[in-house]
Amino acid sequence: MNIKEAADRLGISARAIRFYEEKGLISPVKQTSNGYRTYTENDIWRLQTIAALREIGMSLQDITQALGEIDQGNQQRLEEYLELQQAVMYAQWVELKRMLDTTQRMIDLNRQDGPLDVSHLHDLADSSRRLREARQNWHDRWNYDMQAAIHDQRVQAANDRLPRQTDSNISIDSGPEAMQATVESDREDGPDHNGDEVRSQKNSRTAHRSNSDTTYPEDVGSGLEELGVRVGAGPFNIYDNYDEALEQIASWISPVAGEKGLDIGTGTGNLAGRLLERGAAMTAIDQSREMLRTCRTKYPEMHVKLGNFLALPFADQSFDFVVSSFAFHHLSPDQQQLALQEMQRVLTARGRICLTDLMFVDAAHRKTYIQQAEAAGHEDQLQTIKERHFPLLDGLCGSLEDAGYVTKHIRHNALLHTLLAVPLR
Repeated sequence: MNIKEAADRLGISARAIRFYEEKGLISPVKQTSNGYRTYTENDIWRLQTIAALREIGMSLQDITQALGEIDQGNQQRLEEYLELQQAVMYAQWVELKRMLDTTQRMIDLNRQDGPLDVSHLHDLADSSRRLREARQNWHDRWNYDMQAAIHDQRVQAANDRLPRQTDSNISIDSGPEAMQATVESDREDGPDHNGDEVRSQKNSRTAHRSNSDTTYPEDVGSGLEELGVRVGAGPFNIYDNYDEALEQIASWISPVAGEKGLDIGTGTGNLAGRLLERGAAMTAIDQSREMLRTCRTKYPEMHVKLGNFLALPFADQSFDFVVSSFAFHHLSPDQQQLALQEMQRVLTARGRICLTDLMFVDAAHRKTYIQQAEAAGHEDQLQTIKERHFPLLDGLCGSLEDAGYVTKHIRHNALLHTLLAVPLR
């Protein structure tokens, strides 16, 4: 075929074909007699592929790389490029959905009786802008692609260094007395570690906010030694009590065989693997390609996908539960709120959330911890706190309870907590 015939067959312009040739995406043979290009069936197939990738918004640079993977027969790498593009489209869709919601709220404000207070529209627009910037400003400052090869060794070394501290754990459970099947199954195995009672939602909210009705020591700083983890007890490692925390999630989620679960920031799949072994149909996402490659090697039956907290690449109500471990603290406070909204979006009406991460109990705990680290001269703790955004446990519980969940949580060491949220429906 000549260029006109090729363009007619594909439904694109001859100019577009020439442009793709200039960019090196296709290389049609030129006739020796007149120099005209001749397009073979292989060229047509390649142009169709380029057009298809352009249709989903892929950049020319990414198309060039994707075509290279196709030429080498590397299906996995091609799938990664397509999933990356899908993640971009989901991010755009989530942003458009947020804009639609904001516009509807403006319409609702305008329909209210009485004169319109325009300042309310300005506040709503400012809030929307702040959330949009929070969604766009996340980036991986820790280069987890480079850490993938040694990630499992790092977490294992942390667990080997510190013994399990079940005997000194402090737990606080909160929520109505009938907290649905996940909590009921816990009670069947016996009381939670130290047998804390389950409080009503209102009482639990007061406990989160004031800390006046909890088993935490009044002096949180001195309580660190009671927990068996001093501020200065050896080198600081965010993965202390890693296995214990992951097992707590698996126990609390207790998936029914075939339940669909999502692990966000899965890393090499250690948490998702435990839930997979318990019969869940697990999907694991991470923003690191290398982490996902390791995860895929360890758990070939698991569905792995590129993605992140702020724009989960899945339709609404896709999962029965969402879990995450040692990843939530990579998000800023505004981004953490967006992440909670995304989790709720992809969950079914009865879907539950379970997170384990380093958290401060409340603002007073954070202040005391930092003061003690400064006094002891422990720069590693201070640097870690500066680089990451360890959430406030009382704030997380409050946000989830405001969204209609009941929460319970347990403390593994000075900072590490596991939090379960079950919807009140």
